[in-house]
Amino acid sequence: MPGAPDLPELLADLADETGSLLAMLDGLAPADWERPTTAEGWAVRDQVSHLAFFDDAIVEAAGDPAAFERSAAELVGGGADFPDRVAEDHRSVAPAELLAWFRDSRRALIGSLGRLDARHRLPWYGTTMSVTSAVTARLMETWAHGEDVAEALSVRRAPTARLRHVAHLGVATLGFSFTGHRQPVPSAPVRVELDGPAGERWSWGDEAAGDRVAGPALDFCLVVTQRRPVAATALEVDGEVAHRWMAIAQAFAGPPTTVRRAGGRP
Repeated sequence: MPGAPDLPELLADLADETGSLLAMLDGLAPADWERPTTAEGWAVRDQVSHLAFFDDAIVEAAGDPAAFERSAAELVGGGADFPDRVAEDHRSVAPAELLAWFRDSRRALIGSLGRLDARHRLPWYGTTMSVTSAVTARLMETWAHGEDVAEALSVRRAPTARLRHVAHLGVATLGFSFTGHRQPVPSAPVRVELDGPAGERWSWGDEAAGDRVAGPALDFCLVVTQRRPVAATALEVDGEVAHRWMAIAQAFAGPPTTVRRAGGRP
């Protein structure tokens, strides 16, 4: 695996991933914002308000940690369904205002985090994370929710080298995936070997590991963001631990969720 990217590179990739999503949203008719996505009960508009809301949350966490802690406690205190409540609370926002909100919140996030040390830790919902981790997570979320939007709009996006960040986060959250499902974290290592979109090979883990996941990076990213079940991909999975992991892999924070069985594209 190549060396870890520095913060400016990560921020540049986040800006580019944001641009990919904005390219689909610019000029959409109002009816297109209401198209359903594979996230149950969520339309295109809900994918965008979700990103904008939590961008604002990170900006608050970076600028006023105490205020963020209060806001987070209030939000989470209402129940684990808070992402759905955030979506519902913003369904009356007009598409033009929603698009402007996302543009502004993402610009503020990139500017705010770009002024911090990469190792600085930010409070988050029940934990803390480094600035580098925060940027990587936002890139993953932007890509994943962008895939939801693309499917709803019948747009096929070409995979890019930015998937490396999503894949890296997917590997790094192996332990979290098990603990989130109240399962012990396996001690056996898993080797991950992925084919990047330009034919490059990305790999993680012990080469001698008996458990292995291999195949297209796009498919791996779809699985760890729970946009596809592994059976609907070209991934090769060998070993009991690897099979268990791929069934519950979750690269995003929060309680365990259900892998989506629907999807407009292979």
